[in-house]
Amino acid sequence: MSFDSIQQKDQEYIMHTYGRYPVALDHGKNATCYDTNGKEYIDMTSGIGVNALGFSDKGWIDAITAQLHKLQHTSNLYYTTPCGEVAKLVCEKSGMKKMFFANSGAEANEGVIKAARKYSFTKYGHGRNTIIALENSFHGRTMATLSATGQDAYHNYFFPFVNGFVFAKANDLEDTISKLTGDVCAIIMEMVQGEGGVLPLDKEYVKAIYDICKEKDILFIVDEVQTGVGRTGSFFSYQQFGIQPDLVSCAKGLGGGLPIGGVLFGEKTENCLVAGDHGSTFGGNPVVCAGSIEILNRLNDEFLADVKKKGEFLRKEISSMPHVTDIAGMGMMLGISLDVDTKEVIQKCLDSGLMVLSAKTKVRLLPPLTITRKELEKGLTILAEVLKNM
Repeated sequence: MSFDSIQQKDQEYIMHTYGRYPVALDHGKNATCYDTNGKEYIDMTSGIGVNALGFSDKGWIDAITAQLHKLQHTSNLYYTTPCGEVAKLVCEKSGMKKMFFANSGAEANEGVIKAARKYSFTKYGHGRNTIIALENSFHGRTMATLSATGQDAYHNYFFPFVNGFVFAKANDLEDTISKLTGDVCAIIMEMVQGEGGVLPLDKEYVKAIYDICKEKDILFIVDEVQTGVGRTGSFFSYQQFGIQPDLVSCAKGLGGGLPIGGVLFGEKTENCLVAGDHGSTFGGNPVVCAGSIEILNRLNDEFLADVKKKGEFLRKEISSMPHVTDIAGMGMMLGISLDVDTKEVIQKCLDSGLMVLSAKTKVRLLPPLTITRKELEKGLTILAEVLKNM
C-alpha cells in the first residue's frame, strides 16, 4: 500500500491525537528499519523505549510464536507458565517480592496509587491518603496518573482531576521534606524524568527522602516505566541509587513490543492487596509474557555492562558535535541540549534517515539496547552532519 493511501485512511478513520511524521514504517531488523518507499532509517527511539531488542528479534519472535501455538489468552482465573516465570525473573532481578500484571505504564501507575492508599488505609484508617509527586514528572494519561503528573500543560480540559496529589520540587530537599506531612501515604519519583526533559535526580536527594520515608512509614514509589528493564545500564535505575522501594511501576521494555505493565511490591507492601482489590482481563497474557521471558533471560550482567558502554560512547561522540551544550541522562536514555531549534534538528534527522525523539527542548535518544556499533556510528554520522549544517 502506498504512503498516500495509508495516510488517507489514517486521516479518515483515526482520531488525531498524535502529531505523526509523514513516514509509514514497513519493516526492520534491530535498529535499522525501512518505510513503505524503501528508505532506510537508523532508529534511536525504540518505539519510545519499548523495543528493547530492536525490530524483529529472532529469539523474541520464536518465543511468542511458540506460545501462540499453545494458548493466546486464558484470563487470570487460571494459571499459565509464562506469567509466573516473568514474575519470578523480575522479582529476582529487582529485589521486589510480588508482581501484579497490567498492560501499560499508566495502568501500572494506577496500580501503585491504589496499592499505596490501600496499605495506608488498612494500617492507619481514613485521612492518610495524599501522594507526593515531583514537579516536572510524568506518570501517564489516565485520570489518576494525569493528576499525579507534575506538569501544568497536562492539567486542563478534563476537570475535575483526582484529589490527593501534592507536588514537590525535584532535587529540593527542603521543599520536599516540607510536603511530607501527616496525611501523606506515599511519594512517587522517576529516577530520570523522561518526558520532563531527561533530568536525573541527585543521588543524595533521593537517599535522603528515602530515609525519611522509611522513618515515617511513607511508601517510596519509583516509576520505572521508561527507565526500567536495562535502559539505564542496570535492571532498574533505582539500583544505582542505593535504595529498595516499597512499590515500583514498570512497562515499555518489559514486553519488547507487546503491551505489558507491572506493579512490583516490596516486603512492606507484598500483602496489601487481596482478591477483588485490583484486576486486569489481559494482565499476564501468556503470549506477551513469553516474549518478556526472552528479554529477561538476556538481561544479564554482561548485557547491562554493554548498555553502559554504548551510553558512554554516545555521550563521548555527541559532546564534540556542533551546537551541543549539555548531555543528561543515564545509560542509553539521553537528552541532548542544543543552542539551535530542536524541532528543526529532529525533522532534518528524519529526512536524513535518523529517528530521534524530543523531550521538551531536548533531543532524546532511546536506542534499542541491542543496537550495534555499526548502527550507532551510522546514526551519529547523520546527527553530526545535521548539526554541522544548522
